[in-house]
Amino acid sequence: MIGTRIGAALAAAWLLAAAPAGAVEEDPAWAQVRLGTQGPAQVIGTYSNGCIAGAVQLPPEGPGYQIIRLSRNRNWGHPTLVATLEDLGRRAQAAGLPPLLIADMGQPRGGPITDHAAHENGLDADIWLRLDLPLLAREQRETLKPDYITGAWTDYIPRGALSPQQAQLIRLAATEPRVERIFIHPAIKRELCAMSWNDRSWLNRVRPWTGHNEHIHIRIGCPSGSPECREQDPAPPGDGCGSDLMSWFPMLAPVPRKGGKPYVPPPLPAACTAVLQAP
Repeated sequence: MIGTRIGAALAAAWLLAAAPAGAVEEDPAWAQVRLGTQGPAQVIGTYSNGCIAGAVQLPPEGPGYQIIRLSRNRNWGHPTLVATLEDLGRRAQAAGLPPLLIADMGQPRGGPITDHAAHENGLDADIWLRLDLPLLAREQRETLKPDYITGAWTDYIPRGALSPQQAQLIRLAATEPRVERIFIHPAIKRELCAMSWNDRSWLNRVRPWTGHNEHIHIRIGCPSGSPECREQDPAPPGDGCGSDLMSWFPMLAPVPRKGGKPYVPPPLPAACTAVLQAP
């Protein structure tokens, strides 16, 4: 699933009681660092409990994409992630899509980040499903609002709410060779499953997860040269349109929090201390 900070049993209960995106508390020490470290890129730990040395920035705009909310300084990632997003932008442009709105990737050195349960080791990126804007000035991108396809806890999508262009974007992202996962709201995944596709193999990479009701969450695998990167479990075989998808829908209604101690993530890998403290 999304990370290794929580076990499978805890994940189900935590998903129901927490914010839809599964956000954890940001560590200010990581958020305040404005630049990455020098040297080659090294991914450390997991997507939800890790960091990155040698991260690079995705340029604010390029062929087929534009970054939103640049002031957040979250357009950092492994060079392979940056190349993947640039390639996806070019493919989207060639397919006639408007510029993609790329939101949060990661912080300059990764680490805990608000609004997310992952995005910690330079291998994740969010792309809004909004596809109605031309290339905008950078200041105009600071206050954009997303288009919500469905509510965070909703299992129903009105007819036509997921446009053919949005479905095409998800397919283009899922067929990027370096992409291992795309997380999307279960109801949107169900809509994709109901559509007619000549090749359905890419649907295996599209996995259901609540909170992803106005964006897709792209994830690449551990790159070569990062021995301390921890891989996620492989996705189950098949297109993911059967019982594993349908099992999400009884879980979509939120339940009241019943008290108890808040979830506290385990310590980051020891190597992340050196990453944070590096000049």
